Amino acid sequence: MTSASLAEWSNLAVYASMLILIGALVAFAISFAAKGQRVLTPSLVTVGGTPVEAGVMPADRSEVLSGRRAGNIAMSLTWLATGVLFIGLVLRGLWAGRVPWGNMYEFSLAASVALLGVFLVVSTRRDVRWLGLPVVVIALLSLGLAVTVLYTEAAQLVPALKSYWLVIHVAAAVICGGAFAVAASISGLYLWRERAEQKGRVIGLVSSLPDASRLDTLAYRIIAFAFPLWTFAVISGAIWAEAAWGRYWGWDPKETWAFITWVIYAGYLHARATAGWRGRRAAYISLVGFASFLINYFGVNLFVNSLHSYAGL
Repeated sequence: MTSASLAEWSNLAVYASMLILIGALVAFAISFAAKGQRVLTPSLVTVGGTPVEAGVMPADRSEVLSGRRAGNIAMSLTWLATGVLFIGLVLRGLWAGRVPWGNMYEFSLAASVALLGVFLVVSTRRDVRWLGLPVVVIALLSLGLAVTVLYTEAAQLVPALKSYWLVIHVAAAVICGGAFAVAASISGLYLWRERAEQKGRVIGLVSSLPDASRLDTLAYRIIAFAFPLWTFAVISGAIWAEAAWGRYWGWDPKETWAFITWVIYAGYLHARATAGWRGRRAAYISLVGFASFLINYFGVNLFVNSLHSYAGL
């Protein structure tokens, strides 16, 4: 297969994955809406001989089954889209003759695979179809930006990037990006659910989410998994910098924002462990940490002149 063919097939796989994700998005929306079809009732009632908790009346059985079926279709489409996107990423690497994360376009593809991968791995342990909607939206936004703004032809790397640390350091950062995005999605949903619980009106769409305490715990576990990996990414980046530029740390904008992101997530874990900062305050820190990660990736690469600028467009 020629290089031109590899490029065409890679691009085709990326576009195909986006189309499949759009189908998954629609199916997740249907599932989410169907599961949220509940009405407020004044007291405990009995439905078919089964007591039902006061305040929530189940939706029609056909609507529940329809929502479950839509959720299953959405999960299947997400698995398929992730596989197709991964193939597109591999073909990109074969085309370039190197690992496929040497520029922002390739990193965006890899980060989208990681985002969807983290979501799917979590789904093997618990039912997280309620999380599919925000995850797929983020993946589609990332891929849309990649193919419209960040796209560039595969090129050989500059000497500083020709190192095995490119595989190690960037792979860790990619996985962390996916995990932080999933955690931020859960934190945002937590704030929605927690506010509804505080008002005593857990009805409609918000009723399809797990309890706020479960959302808070799940976000914490994902960040607790990703933080050591991000720590490793920062340290390996410093080692790579010494090999490439003769110093471990120089407060380059990319290095600075990576450290700021590390401090925010370290603060998140420390506050939970020592001061009991759970719930709303922890969710805000999670969202701030993800915003810092995005600034480190998009803001620094696109708008700031730094030693890492060659890894941009």
